[in-house]
Amino acid sequence: MTINCVLSDVPYKEQYFDQTIDHFNFVSYGQKTFKQRYLLQDKWFDAVNKGPIFFYTGNEGSITSFWNNTGFVFDIAPQFGALVVFAEHRFYGKSMPFGADSFKGNNIGLLTIEQALADYAVLINKIKKTYKATKSPVITFGGSYGGMLSAYMRFKYPNLVDGAIAASAPIYLMSKVIDPSQFFVRVTSDFKQSNPICSANIRKAFTTMKSMASSGPAGLKTLSEKFRLCSQLNETSYDHMVGWIRNAFVSLAMFDYPYPTNFMSEIPAFPVDKSCGFMVNTTDIVAGLAQISALFYNGTNGKLPCFDIWEEYVECADPSGCGVGPNSLAWDIQACSEVPMLFSTDGQQDMFPPKPYTPQMRVDYCKTKWGIVPRDQWAGLNLWGKDILSSSNIVFSNGGKDPWAFAGVLHNLSANLTSVIIPDGGHHLDLRGHNVNDPPDVFKARELEKYNIRLWINTAFLRNKNN
Repeated sequence: MTINCVLSDVPYKEQYFDQTIDHFNFVSYGQKTFKQRYLLQDKWFDAVNKGPIFFYTGNEGSITSFWNNTGFVFDIAPQFGALVVFAEHRFYGKSMPFGADSFKGNNIGLLTIEQALADYAVLINKIKKTYKATKSPVITFGGSYGGMLSAYMRFKYPNLVDGAIAASAPIYLMSKVIDPSQFFVRVTSDFKQSNPICSANIRKAFTTMKSMASSGPAGLKTLSEKFRLCSQLNETSYDHMVGWIRNAFVSLAMFDYPYPTNFMSEIPAFPVDKSCGFMVNTTDIVAGLAQISALFYNGTNGKLPCFDIWEEYVECADPSGCGVGPNSLAWDIQACSEVPMLFSTDGQQDMFPPKPYTPQMRVDYCKTKWGIVPRDQWAGLNLWGKDILSSSNIVFSNGGKDPWAFAGVLHNLSANLTSVIIPDGGHHLDLRGHNVNDPPDVFKARELEKYNIRLWINTAFLRNKNN
């Protein structure tokens, strides 16, 4: 996860809860359960004064990685006397409902947002009873997909959740108010803002690469050598390599932080600026593109002798990348079932080679791979789409450098649905721990979030006092 002072050194208690396998069908699995993992720290909990419960809604990965990268919660927990809980999402990390068979057959039908939210609701109820904290307010936290879940908990279970911090939550993915092509436009914009020559040369480099690949085996051999690939390219693997390169750009834009991190790989401070240095100060722009790819996949230490594009990048239903390993399978399923991400590139609005991704292409892929036919209309209806005004007590934060902000809440919707923009912020930078290199606007965002958290807690205390 992150390095330097940003990496959380807060210890946790790893615990497991007997969670219901299927909350919504009383026949299929009856009372059967699985072991849901959660991490807990109660050293700050002010039980006497009914301190709040800070509950992180785990997203697409092992919950330990989110614990290690969400230092904001630990920075403020002592001030509020909070009990801290990080819950792992079903089908991720160690929370596998069917063990090694979790991704087989009909088992994947239980990997849904609704089931995950119900897991969290049941777990919150259990923790309240265990700690005799039935009157303790609950504040949810989450970033990215986890930010969506944090907001959804307030939507679906306002009886349990008093307020939500939804950081970098692309919540409008479930609606039709966004233009999906803007995702890669936003990635391009990050590099263009660093240096207009940078994005222009990246576009030219892809064009040059295409010409080299089209020239035959000699051109493919040269590309293989420039990018230090473990296996020589052919016509089929060339297209995969383009996806591999594009995936690196997505991550470098998302994690354009002012300090080094190793959230997904070892990335230096200001990786977009560093990448643009390769493209602006070179006479070989294809070699510059290779250096950018190596910056992400090989990290700052540069230990890999060559790159295996098939091992390091797997195409899936999410064009921004699903990652690799078991967690990537779970996210691929969710990208097919409930989280539509129809992000295309055209080489005109953006700096990448044309690569369309249409609704029918998604249907064909998902049906073949998982037997899933997406029903996006249902996801929008069930998870509120753009019509969220009837909710309250949510702060939506978005970074100006974050490509996902195109699908986020970018202005205040009401007095109780607040938007905060962090112009110099990357992907959920505000949830990370305090760092002396943080831009001033993230300090302001965190203060606004703290203000709202205290307001929600005080409101809950008044309500409980009168009941």
